[in-house]
Parts: sequence; C-alpha cells; structure tokens
Amino acid sequence: MPLIILTGIPCSGKTTRCEELKNFFLEKNKEVIIVSEAEQIARSGFEKNLIYLDSNKEKHIRGLLKSEVLRYVTSTNLVILDGLNYIKGFRYELYCGTKSNKATQCTIHAEINRQESWKINDSRNETEKYTKEVYDALVLRYEEPDGNNRWDAPLFMIFPDQELDKDKIYSTLFDKEAPKPNKSTQNAPLSSTNFLYDLDQSTKKIVASIIKAKKQNLVGKVQIPEFENLYIDVSKVSIPDLSRLRRQYISYSKLNPPNSQEISSLFVQYLNTSLT
Repeated sequence: MPLIILTGIPCSGKTTRCEELKNFFLEKNKEVIIVSEAEQIARSGFEKNLIYLDSNKEKHIRGLLKSEVLRYVTSTNLVILDGLNYIKGFRYELYCGTKSNKATQCTIHAEINRQESWKINDSRNETEKYTKEVYDALVLRYEEPDGNNRWDAPLFMIFPDQELDKDKIYSTLFDKEAPKPNKSTQNAPLSSTNFLYDLDQSTKKIVASIIKAKKQNLVGKVQIPEFENLYIDVSKVSIPDLSRLRRQYISYSKLNPPNSQEISSLFVQYLNTSLT
C-alpha cells in the first residue's frame, strides 16, 4: 500500500538505497515491489540518452511508470519507485494517486556533490553512462523536493556517506494513517465519448491481431500491425489473459486518461509488462 519515491540527479545512489530499503522491509516481512525507470526504458527498447533528449519518449516512460506504480498501491505491499523523478508535477500526480487509494507515501532525496556524481557516471560502462549533454540537462532540469510541499512530505534527504533512518521511514509509512481523498485528488468522471470509442477500438484491434497471430501458430515476438516499434511475445499470452488485461487497462484508462495518440502503444506496453 505505501509508496516510497526515490529522487535525485544521475549517479546519486538511488538504486543502492532502493536495494537497502528492499532488504530492510523484507526483513520486516513486507512484500516489496520495485518499479524501476531504468528497467522500463530497457523494456521499451529505447536508448537511455535518447530518452531524455526526446520529450515525447520521456513522457511515454513517465506514463508507464505512473501506471505501474498505481497498479500496485491498491494492494497491501510496499512500492518503491526508483528513478530520477525530477519533475515536481510528476511527483504531485503520484501523490494524488496514492491519496485517492488511501495509501501513505514518503520521498527520499538522494543528494550528492555534482562533481562526484559526474565522476561516478564517467567511470561506468559506455552503455550505462549518460553523455555530458544529457547529464548537464538533467542536472539543470532537476526540481528538488521540498518538505513544505504536501506531495514531497515526509521528506528524507540522504548523502552517500550517511546512514538512512529506515526505522523512521517504516514508522512514517506503516504507523500513520493515509491522507483522506478529496476533490483535488479524485479523478473526475470521464465524459469524452470519442475517447471511450478510441479506447475500445484501439485495444480491440490489438487483441484481434494477437489472436490472429496465435491462430497462425506464430511464436516469439510479433509486430503489432501499423506500429513498427511495437512487439509482443504471443507465446506468453493466452486468449483469456488478453481479455482480462484488456478489461484492466480500459478500467484504469477511464480513471487516468492517456493521450488518445498513446492508447495503443501504452496498451502494448501494459501487456508486455503484465506478462513479464
């Protein structure tokens, strides 16, 4: 149910803290689910540096992360979002989502000296490091969390050489009541009949193409018609799975409407993520 949002500039130790928190909460007999920005980028087939130079691709990844997080905060587990999460508006959206689901939340800001951060980045493998252009852009764009903002609070700041107060984080998440939903955090009813029609037709078309591929006894990754970069492993999905996942995606999209042009790509990504 609770959510921990990790945030910080590149190479500030977010993933290290994520693993530290995971081990701590597992010892407390809590189920832990990690939603990783790096893993989501890899699954999407995008190159990391190109993501942050293309606002549409970056927005697409944020939409997938938000969808993945809110899919899990409705159950009785702990979700840790490991990523840059540098946009305060995105953190606010997550706050609204957890609040509407009556879940507690906290933010952990991994802080680090910029020169030290760049040295760590520069020592990484070529496939893992940020280019100087992208690194500088991300540092410039970074919107530091503020504990006075309700969507960033409670806020914990941690430097690489400091010990994380995990007991206090545990108390914050599990010993306090979640904030009550209000009009600002509840989703307004969806009224666009065009959107509902597009949502129904787009998902139905993709499901039909996958069923057709299965009937042709195709195996492995199959391209979704009309989308050059969208593939799904048809051997991993059954027809009942498709129907169930389509219903789930439609229900979620009615409450959290995506851009109409992204319905199909987000649905395919949702299928791949769910099947994985």
